[in-house]
Amino acid sequence: MEALKKLRQHLLTGVSFAIPFIACGGILIALSLAFAPMTPQGPDMNAINPEWLGAMLRLTLEIGVTSFTLMLPILGGYISYSIAGKPGLVAGMVGGWLAGHLGTVEIVVQGETVTKDVSAGFLGALAAGLLAGYIVQGIKKIPTHKLVKPIMPILIIPAISSIAVGALMLLVIGPPIASAMSGLNDWLLSMQVGNKVVLAMVLGAMIAFDMGGPVNKAAFFFAAGLIQEGNFLVMGAVAAAICVPPLGMGLATLLSRKLWREEERESGLAAFGMGMIGITEGAIPFAASDPLRVIPCIMLGSMTASTIAMLAGVGDHAPHGGPIVIFVVDNRIMYVVAIAIGTLVTALAINAVKKFTSSPAEEAAA
Repeated sequence: MEALKKLRQHLLTGVSFAIPFIACGGILIALSLAFAPMTPQGPDMNAINPEWLGAMLRLTLEIGVTSFTLMLPILGGYISYSIAGKPGLVAGMVGGWLAGHLGTVEIVVQGETVTKDVSAGFLGALAAGLLAGYIVQGIKKIPTHKLVKPIMPILIIPAISSIAVGALMLLVIGPPIASAMSGLNDWLLSMQVGNKVVLAMVLGAMIAFDMGGPVNKAAFFFAAGLIQEGNFLVMGAVAAAICVPPLGMGLATLLSRKLWREEERESGLAAFGMGMIGITEGAIPFAASDPLRVIPCIMLGSMTASTIAMLAGVGDHAPHGGPIVIFVVDNRIMYVVAIAIGTLVTALAINAVKKFTSSPAEEAAA
Protein backbone atom coordinates (compact mmCIF):
# COMPACT_ATOMS: atom_id res chain seq x y z
CA MET A 1 0.00 0.00 0.00
CA GLU A 2 2.86 2.37 0.86
CA ALA A 3 4.47 1.66 -2.52
CA LEU A 4 1.24 2.60 -4.32
CA LYS A 5 1.04 5.87 -2.36
CA LYS A 6 4.60 6.73 -3.37
CA LEU A 7 3.87 5.85 -6.99
CA ARG A 8 0.81 8.10 -6.98
CA GLN A 9 2.86 10.92 -5.49
CA HIS A 10 5.48 10.57 -8.22
CA LEU A 11 2.75 10.72 -10.88
CA LEU A 12 1.12 13.74 -9.24
CA THR A 13 4.46 15.57 -9.16
CA GLY A 14 4.92 15.05 -12.90
CA VAL A 15 1.35 16.09 -13.61
CA SER A 16 1.60 19.27 -11.51
CA PHE A 17 4.54 20.47 -13.62
CA ALA A 18 2.94 19.37 -16.91
CA ILE A 19 -0.46 21.03 -16.33
CA PRO A 20 0.65 24.60 -17.22
CA PHE A 21 2.10 23.36 -20.52
CA ILE A 22 -1.10 21.48 -21.38
CA ALA A 23 -3.31 24.41 -20.39
CA CYS A 24 -1.19 27.03 -22.17
CA GLY A 25 -0.88 24.95 -25.34
CA GLY A 26 -4.53 23.94 -25.36
CA ILE A 27 -5.85 27.47 -24.83
CA LEU A 28 -3.57 29.00 -27.49
CA ILE A 29 -4.51 26.29 -29.99
CA ALA A 30 -8.19 26.75 -29.16
CA LEU A 31 -7.90 30.51 -29.60
CA SER A 32 -6.21 30.10 -32.97
CA LEU A 33 -8.57 27.50 -34.40
CA ALA A 34 -11.69 29.29 -33.15
CA PHE A 35 -11.17 31.97 -35.82
CA ALA A 36 -10.22 29.56 -38.63
CA PRO A 37 -12.91 28.77 -41.23
CA MET A 38 -13.91 25.11 -41.10
CA THR A 39 -13.55 23.25 -44.41
CA PRO A 40 -14.00 19.58 -45.37
CA GLN A 41 -10.23 19.27 -44.88
CA GLY A 42 -10.38 20.71 -41.35
CA PRO A 43 -9.65 24.21 -39.98
CA ASP A 44 -8.01 26.37 -42.68
CA MET A 45 -5.60 28.80 -41.02
CA ASN A 46 -4.68 30.36 -44.38
CA ALA A 47 -8.25 31.49 -45.06
CA ILE A 48 -8.44 33.89 -42.11
CA ASN A 49 -9.15 37.51 -43.00
CA PRO A 50 -7.76 40.10 -42.56
CA GLU A 51 -4.23 38.89 -43.29
CA TRP A 52 -2.68 40.46 -40.18
CA LEU A 53 -5.13 38.50 -38.01
CA GLY A 54 -4.30 35.29 -39.85
CA ALA A 55 -0.56 35.85 -39.38
CA MET A 56 -1.04 36.56 -35.69
CA LEU A 57 -3.20 33.48 -35.15
CA ARG A 58 -0.80 31.23 -37.05
CA LEU A 59 1.98 32.47 -34.77
CA THR A 60 -0.24 31.82 -31.75
CA LEU A 61 -0.97 28.31 -33.04
CA GLU A 62 2.74 27.56 -33.46
CA ILE A 63 3.48 28.72 -29.92
CA GLY A 64 0.57 26.66 -28.58
CA VAL A 65 1.73 23.54 -30.40
CA THR A 66 5.23 24.06 -28.98
CA SER A 67 3.88 24.31 -25.43
CA PHE A 68 1.81 21.19 -26.01
CA THR A 69 4.80 19.30 -27.44
CA LEU A 70 6.84 20.05 -24.32
CA MET A 71 4.21 18.38 -22.15
CA LEU A 72 5.58 14.84 -22.60
CA PRO A 73 9.22 15.59 -21.68
CA ILE A 74 8.10 17.73 -18.73
CA LEU A 75 5.81 14.95 -17.51
CA GLY A 76 8.52 12.30 -17.81
CA GLY A 77 11.22 14.55 -16.40
CA TYR A 78 9.42 15.52 -13.22
CA ILE A 79 8.16 12.02 -12.49
CA SER A 80 11.81 10.99 -12.60
CA TYR A 81 12.75 14.03 -10.49
CA SER A 82 10.22 13.00 -7.85
CA ILE A 83 11.86 9.58 -7.61
CA ALA A 84 15.56 10.41 -7.92
CA GLY A 85 15.97 14.18 -7.50
CA LYS A 86 17.76 16.50 -9.92
CA PRO A 87 20.01 13.77 -11.44
CA GLY A 88 16.82 12.16 -12.80
CA LEU A 89 15.61 15.19 -14.76
CA VAL A 90 17.69 14.69 -17.91
CA ALA A 91 16.89 11.01 -18.47
CA GLY A 92 13.22 11.58 -17.66
CA MET A 93 12.91 14.45 -20.14
CA VAL A 94 14.85 12.58 -22.83
CA GLY A 95 12.59 9.57 -22.33
CA GLY A 96 9.48 11.77 -22.34
CA TRP A 97 10.53 13.43 -25.59
CA LEU A 98 11.26 10.07 -27.20
CA ALA A 99 7.82 8.85 -26.08
CA GLY A 100 6.42 11.27 -28.65
CA HIS A 101 9.03 10.48 -31.32
CA LEU A 102 9.53 6.73 -31.46
CA GLY A 103 9.90 6.49 -35.23
CA THR A 104 7.52 5.94 -38.13
CA VAL A 105 5.11 3.29 -39.33
CA GLU A 106 3.33 2.66 -42.63
CA ILE A 107 -0.45 2.45 -42.46
CA VAL A 108 -3.32 2.68 -44.93
CA VAL A 109 -4.95 6.13 -45.06
CA GLN A 110 -7.44 7.15 -47.78
CA GLY A 111 -6.72 3.95 -49.64
CA GLU A 112 -2.97 4.62 -49.81
CA THR A 113 -0.04 3.46 -47.71
CA VAL A 114 1.46 6.47 -45.95
CA THR A 115 4.12 6.99 -43.32
CA LYS A 116 3.02 8.28 -39.92
CA ASP A 117 4.98 9.22 -36.81
CA VAL A 118 4.78 6.78 -33.92
CA SER A 119 4.09 8.19 -30.45
CA ALA A 120 3.64 6.38 -27.17
CA GLY A 121 1.64 9.35 -25.87
CA PHE A 122 1.27 10.23 -22.21
CA LEU A 123 1.37 6.55 -21.15
CA GLY A 124 4.79 6.29 -22.77
CA ALA A 125 5.93 9.44 -20.96
CA LEU A 126 4.73 7.98 -17.66
CA ALA A 127 6.69 4.80 -18.34
CA ALA A 128 9.78 6.80 -19.38
CA GLY A 129 9.64 8.91 -16.23
CA LEU A 130 9.32 5.89 -13.97
CA LEU A 131 12.09 4.02 -15.80
CA ALA A 132 14.41 7.02 -15.62
CA GLY A 133 13.74 7.64 -11.96
CA TYR A 134 14.37 4.08 -10.84
CA ILE A 135 17.43 3.69 -13.09
CA VAL A 136 18.97 6.88 -11.68
CA GLN A 137 18.06 5.81 -8.15
CA GLY A 138 19.89 2.53 -8.78
CA ILE A 139 22.98 4.26 -10.22
CA LYS A 140 23.16 6.59 -7.21
CA LYS A 141 23.51 3.58 -4.91
CA ILE A 142 26.68 2.36 -6.67
CA PRO A 143 29.79 3.12 -4.56
CA THR A 144 32.11 5.64 -6.27
CA HIS A 145 35.53 7.12 -5.61
CA LYS A 146 35.55 10.48 -3.82
CA LEU A 147 37.19 12.13 -6.84
CA VAL A 148 34.36 10.96 -9.10
CA LYS A 149 31.48 11.87 -6.78
CA PRO A 150 31.32 15.60 -7.67
CA ILE A 151 30.71 14.89 -11.36
CA MET A 152 28.30 12.01 -10.85
CA PRO A 153 25.06 14.08 -10.65
CA ILE A 154 25.97 16.56 -13.41
CA LEU A 155 27.69 14.34 -15.97
CA ILE A 156 27.95 10.62 -15.38
CA ILE A 157 24.45 9.86 -14.04
CA PRO A 158 22.60 11.96 -16.69
CA ALA A 159 24.67 10.46 -19.52
CA ILE A 160 24.41 6.82 -18.47
CA SER A 161 20.74 7.00 -17.50
CA SER A 162 19.79 8.86 -20.72
CA ILE A 163 21.49 6.19 -22.82
CA ALA A 164 19.70 3.46 -20.89
CA VAL A 165 16.26 5.09 -21.05
CA GLY A 166 16.70 6.16 -24.69
CA ALA A 167 17.71 2.68 -25.75
CA LEU A 168 14.75 1.14 -23.93
CA MET A 169 12.31 3.62 -25.51
CA LEU A 170 13.62 3.30 -29.07
CA LEU A 171 14.66 -0.36 -29.19
CA VAL A 172 12.35 -2.10 -26.71
CA ILE A 173 9.19 -0.01 -26.41
CA GLY A 174 9.10 1.64 -29.87
CA PRO A 175 8.98 -1.40 -32.20
CA PRO A 176 6.03 -3.13 -30.43
CA ILE A 177 4.05 0.13 -30.46
CA ALA A 178 4.72 0.59 -34.19
CA SER A 179 3.62 -2.99 -34.85
CA ALA A 180 0.54 -2.53 -32.68
CA MET A 181 -0.43 0.67 -34.51
CA SER A 182 -0.11 -1.05 -37.88
CA GLY A 183 -2.00 -4.10 -36.62
CA LEU A 184 -4.82 -1.97 -35.18
CA ASN A 185 -5.20 -0.21 -38.53
CA ASP A 186 -5.44 -3.54 -40.37
CA TRP A 187 -7.92 -4.85 -37.81
CA LEU A 188 -10.16 -1.81 -38.14
CA LEU A 189 -10.08 -2.11 -41.94
CA SER A 190 -11.31 -5.69 -41.62
CA MET A 191 -14.06 -4.60 -39.18
CA GLN A 192 -15.64 -1.82 -41.23
CA VAL A 193 -17.90 -4.23 -43.11
CA GLY A 194 -19.21 -5.68 -39.86
CA ASN A 195 -21.59 -4.47 -37.17
CA LYS A 196 -21.47 -0.66 -37.13
CA VAL A 197 -22.39 -0.48 -33.43
CA VAL A 198 -19.45 -2.70 -32.46
CA LEU A 199 -17.18 -0.64 -34.70
CA ALA A 200 -18.39 2.60 -33.09
CA MET A 201 -17.83 1.24 -29.59
CA VAL A 202 -14.34 0.03 -30.45
CA LEU A 203 -13.40 3.36 -32.03
CA GLY A 204 -14.78 5.34 -29.09
CA ALA A 205 -12.81 3.25 -26.62
CA MET A 206 -9.62 3.57 -28.68
CA ILE A 207 -9.94 7.35 -28.95
CA ALA A 208 -10.18 7.78 -25.18
CA PHE A 209 -7.72 5.08 -24.10
CA ASP A 210 -4.42 6.92 -24.56
CA MET A 211 -5.51 10.41 -25.70
CA GLY A 212 -3.12 11.07 -28.56
CA GLY A 213 -1.08 7.87 -28.25
CA PRO A 214 -0.82 5.05 -30.81
CA VAL A 215 -4.24 3.54 -30.07
CA ASN A 216 -5.94 6.94 -30.41
CA LYS A 217 -4.02 7.70 -33.60
CA ALA A 218 -4.89 4.35 -35.19
CA ALA A 219 -8.61 5.02 -34.69
CA PHE A 220 -8.34 8.61 -35.92
CA PHE A 221 -6.35 7.83 -39.08
CA PHE A 222 -8.70 4.96 -39.88
CA ALA A 223 -11.74 7.25 -39.69
CA ALA A 224 -10.01 10.07 -41.58
CA GLY A 225 -9.02 7.67 -44.32
CA LEU A 226 -12.66 6.79 -45.02
CA ILE A 227 -13.70 10.40 -45.66
CA GLN A 228 -12.24 10.43 -49.18
CA GLU A 229 -14.10 7.20 -49.91
CA GLY A 230 -17.37 8.97 -49.11
CA ASN A 231 -17.91 7.30 -45.74
CA PHE A 232 -18.53 10.15 -43.28
CA LEU A 233 -20.29 8.10 -40.59
CA VAL A 234 -17.14 6.62 -39.09
CA MET A 235 -15.52 10.05 -38.77
CA GLY A 236 -18.79 11.31 -37.28
CA ALA A 237 -18.59 8.68 -34.54
CA VAL A 238 -14.92 9.43 -33.89
CA ALA A 239 -15.50 13.21 -33.92
CA ALA A 240 -18.12 12.85 -31.18
CA ALA A 241 -15.82 10.64 -29.10
CA ILE A 242 -12.76 12.89 -29.44
CA CYS A 243 -14.04 15.73 -27.28
CA VAL A 244 -15.79 13.70 -24.56
CA PRO A 245 -12.76 12.97 -22.29
CA PRO A 246 -11.83 16.63 -21.63
CA LEU A 247 -15.45 17.82 -21.57
CA GLY A 248 -16.46 14.98 -19.25
CA MET A 249 -13.61 15.56 -16.82
CA GLY A 250 -14.28 19.29 -16.86
CA LEU A 251 -17.95 18.72 -16.10
CA ALA A 252 -17.05 16.28 -13.31
CA THR A 253 -15.04 18.95 -11.50
CA LEU A 254 -18.05 21.27 -11.65
CA LEU A 255 -20.68 18.75 -10.56
CA SER A 256 -18.80 17.53 -7.47
CA ARG A 257 -16.21 20.13 -6.59
CA LYS A 258 -15.46 18.60 -3.18
CA LEU A 259 -14.10 15.45 -4.83
CA TRP A 260 -11.38 17.37 -6.66
CA ARG A 261 -8.32 19.31 -5.54
CA GLU A 262 -8.11 23.00 -6.42
CA GLU A 263 -5.45 22.22 -9.03
CA GLU A 264 -7.76 19.67 -10.66
CA ARG A 265 -10.68 22.11 -10.68
CA GLU A 266 -8.50 24.61 -12.55
CA SER A 267 -7.45 21.89 -14.99
CA GLY A 268 -11.14 21.14 -15.54
CA LEU A 269 -11.76 24.65 -16.83
CA ALA A 270 -8.84 24.37 -19.26
CA ALA A 271 -10.12 20.95 -20.33
CA PHE A 272 -13.44 22.50 -21.36
CA GLY A 273 -11.67 24.85 -23.76
CA MET A 274 -9.66 22.01 -25.28
CA GLY A 275 -12.71 19.77 -25.54
CA MET A 276 -14.60 22.40 -27.53
CA ILE A 277 -12.00 22.22 -30.29
CA GLY A 278 -11.52 18.47 -30.14
CA ILE A 279 -8.24 18.19 -28.21
CA THR A 280 -8.58 14.88 -26.40
CA GLU A 281 -5.31 15.52 -24.58
CA GLY A 282 -7.15 17.99 -22.33
CA ALA A 283 -7.98 15.03 -20.07
CA ILE A 284 -4.33 13.94 -19.70
CA PRO A 285 -3.72 15.69 -16.35
CA PHE A 286 -6.52 13.64 -14.81
CA ALA A 287 -5.57 10.35 -16.48
CA ALA A 288 -1.87 10.73 -15.72
CA SER A 289 -2.44 11.25 -12.00
CA ASP A 290 -5.14 8.58 -11.61
CA PRO A 291 -5.12 6.27 -14.68
CA LEU A 292 -6.88 3.27 -13.14
CA ARG A 293 -10.02 5.24 -12.32
CA VAL A 294 -10.05 7.93 -15.01
CA ILE A 295 -9.27 5.96 -18.18
CA PRO A 296 -12.18 3.45 -17.89
CA CYS A 297 -14.61 6.33 -17.23
CA ILE A 298 -13.53 8.41 -20.21
CA MET A 299 -13.57 5.30 -22.40
CA LEU A 300 -17.17 4.63 -21.31
CA GLY A 301 -18.21 8.18 -22.18
CA SER A 302 -16.49 8.18 -25.57
CA MET A 303 -17.98 4.79 -26.43
CA THR A 304 -21.43 6.16 -25.57
CA ALA A 305 -20.95 9.24 -27.75
CA SER A 306 -19.55 7.34 -30.73
CA THR A 307 -22.32 4.73 -30.60
CA ILE A 308 -25.11 7.33 -30.46
CA ALA A 309 -23.51 9.25 -33.32
CA MET A 310 -23.19 6.12 -35.45
CA LEU A 311 -26.79 4.99 -34.82
CA ALA A 312 -28.10 8.51 -35.53
CA GLY A 313 -26.27 8.72 -38.85
CA VAL A 314 -23.97 11.58 -37.87
CA GLY A 315 -21.45 12.28 -40.62
CA ASP A 316 -18.32 14.41 -40.31
CA HIS A 317 -16.75 15.74 -43.52
CA ALA A 318 -13.58 17.03 -41.83
CA PRO A 319 -10.74 15.01 -40.26
CA HIS A 320 -11.26 16.67 -36.90
CA GLY A 321 -13.63 16.47 -33.94
CA GLY A 322 -15.45 18.34 -31.21
CA PRO A 323 -18.07 21.08 -31.42
CA ILE A 324 -15.75 23.17 -33.61
CA VAL A 325 -16.54 20.99 -36.67
CA ILE A 326 -20.31 21.24 -36.31
CA PHE A 327 -20.64 23.29 -39.52
CA VAL A 328 -19.33 20.38 -41.64
CA VAL A 329 -21.34 17.72 -39.80
CA ASP A 330 -24.48 15.96 -41.06
CA ASN A 331 -27.33 15.62 -38.50
CA ARG A 332 -25.96 18.34 -36.22
CA ILE A 333 -28.59 18.03 -33.51
CA MET A 334 -27.76 14.38 -32.85
CA TYR A 335 -24.07 15.23 -32.98
CA VAL A 336 -24.59 17.64 -30.10
CA VAL A 337 -26.80 15.11 -28.29
CA ALA A 338 -24.15 12.39 -28.65
CA ILE A 339 -21.43 14.64 -27.24
CA ALA A 340 -23.66 15.86 -24.40
CA ILE A 341 -24.67 12.35 -23.31
CA GLY A 342 -21.14 11.01 -23.57
CA THR A 343 -19.85 13.95 -21.53
CA LEU A 344 -22.48 13.39 -18.85
CA VAL A 345 -21.73 9.66 -18.69
CA THR A 346 -18.02 10.35 -18.16
CA ALA A 347 -18.67 12.98 -15.47
CA LEU A 348 -21.15 10.88 -13.51
CA ALA A 349 -19.01 7.75 -13.81
CA ILE A 350 -15.77 9.29 -12.56
CA ASN A 351 -17.49 11.12 -9.73
CA ALA A 352 -19.23 7.93 -8.62
CA VAL A 353 -15.98 5.97 -8.79
CA LYS A 354 -14.09 8.62 -6.84
CA LYS A 355 -16.83 8.91 -4.23
CA PHE A 356 -16.86 5.21 -3.44
CA THR A 357 -13.12 4.52 -3.74
CA SER A 358 -11.44 7.66 -2.33
CA SER A 359 -9.26 7.18 0.72
CA PRO A 360 -9.49 9.53 3.73
CA ALA A 361 -6.16 11.10 2.68
CA GLU A 362 -7.54 11.91 -0.77
CA GLU A 363 -10.71 13.40 0.69
CA ALA A 364 -8.66 15.58 3.02
CA ALA A 365 -6.46 16.77 0.12
CA ALA A 366 -9.56 17.72 -1.90
